[in-house]
Amino acid sequence: MLDRPRTTPLAWGVGCLLVLGLLTLGVQQDWGWLSDVDVRGREAREWAEDAGLVGPLRVVEALFGTIGLTVATVVLVVAMWAKGHRRAAIYAALVMAATSVATTALKTVVGRERPDWQNPEALLSNNAFPSGHASGTAAFATVLVVLVVMLVRRAVVRRLVGVLAVLLTLLVCADRVLLGRHFASDAVGGVLLGAGLGLVVLGLHSPLPRSHAAKIEPLPETLPSDRRLAVVLNPIKVEDVAVFRQTVTTMALEAGWREPTWHLTTPEDSGTGQAEAASVEGADLVIVCGGDGTVREVCAELAGTGIPVGIVPAGTGNLLARNLDIPLYIRAAIDIALTGQDRAIDMVSVRGDRGPAGGDEHAEPVAEAAAEGVPPREFESHFMVMAGMGFDAAIMEGVNEDIKKRIGWLAYVLSALKSLMFPPTRIEISVDGGEWTKHRARTVVVGNVGHLQAGMPLLPDAAIDDGQLDVVLLYPRRFLSWIPLAVRVLAKRRHTDDLVNRMTGRTVSIRAGADTPRQLDGDSIGPGRELHMECIHGRLLVRVPR
Repeated sequence: MLDRPRTTPLAWGVGCLLVLGLLTLGVQQDWGWLSDVDVRGREAREWAEDAGLVGPLRVVEALFGTIGLTVATVVLVVAMWAKGHRRAAIYAALVMAATSVATTALKTVVGRERPDWQNPEALLSNNAFPSGHASGTAAFATVLVVLVVMLVRRAVVRRLVGVLAVLLTLLVCADRVLLGRHFASDAVGGVLLGAGLGLVVLGLHSPLPRSHAAKIEPLPETLPSDRRLAVVLNPIKVEDVAVFRQTVTTMALEAGWREPTWHLTTPEDSGTGQAEAASVEGADLVIVCGGDGTVREVCAELAGTGIPVGIVPAGTGNLLARNLDIPLYIRAAIDIALTGQDRAIDMVSVRGDRGPAGGDEHAEPVAEAAAEGVPPREFESHFMVMAGMGFDAAIMEGVNEDIKKRIGWLAYVLSALKSLMFPPTRIEISVDGGEWTKHRARTVVVGNVGHLQAGMPLLPDAAIDDGQLDVVLLYPRRFLSWIPLAVRVLAKRRHTDDLVNRMTGRTVSIRAGADTPRQLDGDSIGPGRELHMECIHGRLLVRVPR
């Protein structure tokens, strides 16, 4: 809907208003068939009273009255403004204000009296056509659907919100008729007015954000004007590949880039080969759209080439994008990739043993097999965000992919609850080649960035461009020990002890006393006993907001 020409919603909106005009004419001229429909409202009101529905109906009336809808609108507008979606906030405010003014004006012009059978409790005496409850609810429902289509990626969520918006509007319309406050035509007129104005305003004022660089001084031109763009896309991470390609192409051409070349990942190659092809063909910028795993592979391949990477986060965690302040809204992320500035960030090289599960399927072998068919005992890999051993890696291993596709990040919550008392492990740690120290922990996290999902500051001192790795060891001895641990993490308390221990260095080596689950950037690499990590300072260029 938002990617179509503005004439489309404008035409639908004008159509709704034309039908409203026809209905208004019928009300004023008292068309016989319309009166027959409206007079049945008396029977509906009597049925609702006999069924004992007056109490619940009065609650609905109060919730979706002027005060209720005004509060909901203010909350929505403030939330959109605070999230940086200012054009969306203006759209919501315009629709609701226009609907309120138009409803009052139309009531005055038509001057229709209320039904004489309305519920006697708190009689309403102002004009009836159109219903203010119905017009306000329909307008708010239209705004909500537009914003959800704009901001929510999951089709199932968008469909659910759409269905709920329609049901909510029907509920309010039924409420007005069953309480005898309005004729049926009043409620229908209100819906046509609210929805029509929502679509007309959408045609006149797009809620889509403008380029973040529109009002900023242009960056110095360091590339030729005929700039080459390549896009690496994980096709399963976007709902409609054709629509995504059209969106990127349109925005790229508007920003002065050539029409992009496209490289789609496969189950066998999650980004390495595609990034290499983009580099060989001479791309001046590579945009990668996918989850943290795809982003990791593309970034690692382009590290040291001087080719900047634009990140369009489309996964569940999107931790690298979150820590770089790249918006999760796809259009805004594309805009940052095309018009943002380059920032040099660190990358972390990793090597370790291959445990029973064989290690990272994307890792490079270090030692040749002793005999044909025997897997190498070591691997080399990399990460951009963080690595972990223990509880956090067990969460990644325990995530059900089918559930993850349906409910997103909540799948990690379910896995975390199942893994909460993952057994502690005896480990040894060496920082910057120093002496090995012994510890017990349920999980060890080595981070290149500081924040996890929901902005949890697990490593508050970590910076992605400081050339250092930050280590945290967590050892809650009992189930209830997770509570003070969470408080300390959220409060960013610096002191260390057996519960929360921290270390910092350019190189970090970890040895576990038993095979332990491990993860790199949220991807499980199988159990093992060792990880040796080195931070490579300023290895990669990424596009970030100006």
